[in-house]
Amino acid sequence: MKKSLFALIMAAMMALTACGGGGEATNENTETTETTETTETAGMKPEDIKVGFVYIGKINDEGYTQAHDKGRLALEEMGIECLYAEEVPENADSEKAIRDLIDQGCNVIYTNSFGFMDYTVKVAEEFPDVKFGHCSGYKTAENLSTYFGKMYEARYLSGIVAGMKTEANKIGYVAAMPIPEVIRGINAFTLGVQSVNPDATVEVIWTNTWYDPAIEKQAAIEILNKGCDVIAQHQDTTAPQIAAQEKGAFCIGYNSPTASAAPESYLTAPLFHWEKFYVDDVQRIIDGTWESRSYWEGLNAGMVSLDALTENCAEGTQEAVDAATEKIMNGELHPFAGPIYDQDGNEKVPEGTTMTDDEIWNMSWFVKGVIGSAQG
Repeated sequence: MKKSLFALIMAAMMALTACGGGGEATNENTETTETTETTETAGMKPEDIKVGFVYIGKINDEGYTQAHDKGRLALEEMGIECLYAEEVPENADSEKAIRDLIDQGCNVIYTNSFGFMDYTVKVAEEFPDVKFGHCSGYKTAENLSTYFGKMYEARYLSGIVAGMKTEANKIGYVAAMPIPEVIRGINAFTLGVQSVNPDATVEVIWTNTWYDPAIEKQAAIEILNKGCDVIAQHQDTTAPQIAAQEKGAFCIGYNSPTASAAPESYLTAPLFHWEKFYVDDVQRIIDGTWESRSYWEGLNAGMVSLDALTENCAEGTQEAVDAATEKIMNGELHPFAGPIYDQDGNEKVPEGTTMTDDEIWNMSWFVKGVIGSAQG
């Protein structure tokens, strides 16, 4: 699900979006700079902190929202009282949900989908004493942080898995919204595929929803009917994975480990570990060191990972994934190192250079090997 475009920084620490989520999905190029806005704050006792979560999906969706909710459960284990609102639309209802949580005494608010961004900003301006975090967005304030994970690292690894599994050399990708968060994930996945299987292509189908099991499943069936024998997804539920199993194909999940949803088809999934951010952020409040920040971390911080590979994977896949993981973590491999070409064969990243974080964050074009339009 969800959601995405936020002013990032490379440091610190794990969005939106659908999945990632994004209500008014745009490809607005917003420069992401490494900045923090310090808020003078005294430490707080755990019993004085009350955290409210605004979720786009259900806490048991086996996907994006459930992954976030693990963070809530981790906070409760710290003795932090938490409330949540689930299945909140990316419209004015999200503003109401935020206000309702504040009315119930919440002094820390986290909103987990890209389309919640402007509503979060609006309420944050009105309540300067409440600390806010918005997942996958790009707008910050003195009392508002943004947070996300470098999912493109895990996406690249999952591409290796798919590239080694496909026999048709046709891989499908069920994608939510045509925004940079989703586009960079598709590109990283495709580059991972091509690193082990240069002949394979990745065809994208857009659903324009982060969370709708029926639409997600129908899109998966449509792309599978084109001859794809492996599909990946940037969606919040397991519906595409179920469709793959029903069609006798294989699947890459997203957000949460979901081998049980499609045991005959599931290969692996790129995973978020949102608890890494939530626990760290609240601990900073307790310690009195909290400050507004743009948090964007990856494999090295434990913010993202690749789920365990199943027996459905091709022989030798574990070795290939392990080797690539080690190289990414030690800096020897970067998924967006040149040469990289776009769909039309134009060189976008010259050999010997690597895309900057800002360029990756605002990516709006597809790499060579992707079939479909980046504009949706």
